[in-house]
Amino acid sequence: MVEQFELIKKRTAEIVPEEELKEKLKKGRPLRVKLGMDASGPDIHLGFAVVLRKLRQFQDLGHTAILIVGDFTAKIGDPSGRSKTRPQLTDEEVKKNMEWYRELIFKILRVDRGEFVYNSHWLSKLTAEGVVQLSAKYTVARMLERDDFKKRFKDRNPIAIHEFLYPLFQAYDSVVVR
Repeated sequence: MVEQFELIKKRTAEIVPEEELKEKLKKGRPLRVKLGMDASGPDIHLGFAVVLRKLRQFQDLGHTAILIVGDFTAKIGDPSGRSKTRPQLTDEEVKKNMEWYRELIFKILRVDRGEFVYNSHWLSKLTAEGVVQLSAKYTVARMLERDDFKKRFKDRNPIAIHEFLYPLFQAYDSVVVR
C-alpha cells in the first residue's frame, strides 16, 4: 500500500492527516473518499477538475468516490470568501445546475466506482429541534474565527443567521455519509 500512498501523494499539496491515510491504506480495504460541492451555479469551477481528477485516481486504485451534491446547501449559498450574503437560489435553479454537474462530473469520474448523493435527502428532513441540537455544538465565537465571517464582522457587514448554518450542514453531511 506504500505504492498507493505515493501515487496519491503525487501532485498533492497536503494530506491531512497523512498518517491516518497511510494506516487506512495498509488495511487493504477500499476507501470511501468524499467530496462535497454545491450546485450553486451553472458552471463547475476549473479548480474542481483538479479535485475530480484526484478522486478518479482513488477510483483507479480500487476505491469509491462519493460525491456529496449540496442541493440543499446551494440554496443557502457558501459564505466562504464572500464579503456579502449570496442571493438564495430557487429549487428550479439548483435542479438545473445539478443536472449539468452530473453530466460533467461523470466525464471524469467512473460511474461504476462512484456514488452521487444529495444532501437534501437528510437536511430537508432535519427538524427545528435537530437544527437546534446541531447548532448547540458550535458557538458564534467559533464561527467568527473563520476569515470570511471575521472580516465581515470587523467591517460591520451583515452576516445572516442562515450563513452560520452552512458550515454546520457541511459538517453534518460528512457525518451522515459514511
